[in-house]
Amino acid sequence: MKLVFAGTPEVAVPALDALLASERHEVAAVVTRPDAPAGRGRRLVASPVAERAREAGIEVLKPVRPRDPEFLERLREIAPDCCPVVAYGALLPRAALDIPERGWVNLHFSLLPAWRGAAPVQHAVMAGDEITGASTFLIEEGLDSGPVYGTVTEEIRPTDTSGDLLTRLAFAGAGLLAATMDGIADGTLKAVPQPADGVTLAPKVSVEDAHVDWNAPALRVGRVVRGCTPAPGAWTTFRGERLKIVQVVPAPDRTDLAPGRVSAGKNNVYVGTGSHAVELLWVQAQGKKPMRAADWARGARIGAEETVGA
Repeated sequence: MKLVFAGTPEVAVPALDALLASERHEVAAVVTRPDAPAGRGRRLVASPVAERAREAGIEVLKPVRPRDPEFLERLREIAPDCCPVVAYGALLPRAALDIPERGWVNLHFSLLPAWRGAAPVQHAVMAGDEITGASTFLIEEGLDSGPVYGTVTEEIRPTDTSGDLLTRLAFAGAGLLAATMDGIADGTLKAVPQPADGVTLAPKVSVEDAHVDWNAPALRVGRVVRGCTPAPGAWTTFRGERLKIVQVVPAPDRTDLAPGRVSAGKNNVYVGTGSHAVELLWVQAQGKKPMRAADWARGARIGAEETVGA
């Protein structure tokens, strides 16, 4: 089939690579978000998908809005059979959805209908799910509600951050998307409507969502830290400034600390929660690089009665 691939961040690149490597399909063009400012200089930088397409010598389309007439006209000229999508980052209007004969097929990083929305991996980790996966489905105008072509499953490991899990899903999902394109081309794969039961939503995780509540049990604190790593980054406050919490582990033997109370020794830093304490392993003070919590505590000269999050 002739394909136009839509995607933007690094997590979409493995799927693009899998389709480029396929001998059965031609990736005629890529659709991605416009160049965005990045770094200290805030210079415009092309998306990872745009860079990969450029390396492969593929036409890159960067509409400000997918409803722009110039973009829609160029898509009609290319006349793709199908448009696979991975984390494109913009809503597709009906005028665009109607152009490819086989529709737009999205790779979504959950087992639909669970975790529909922008942040399925983060929500799965924060909810304590043990199993997640990826799904390919036919895009409709609803939120991730279209019929499903196929799925792969992935275990969520006890120490997984959302970044760890998303990396694995990106590669597993790439194979699923390529297989889905094969099945659609063969006419052997039919999309099955999603069940009405089991729908959960995964909206974008805000900075406020990543604020650590030390009154919560240690299990919940750990899930929030892992689910918000690497972005937006779990955080608390210390001496009136923001402190990013990069990595914690449970410390079930420490039940002597009130929620938010800090205990800093030579090599360990503990913080009380609503159950037992957690040990801080890595933190990032405001304006600093990530560092071991013990090094941060020595530099901060933490007193015996100090707290975080107050």
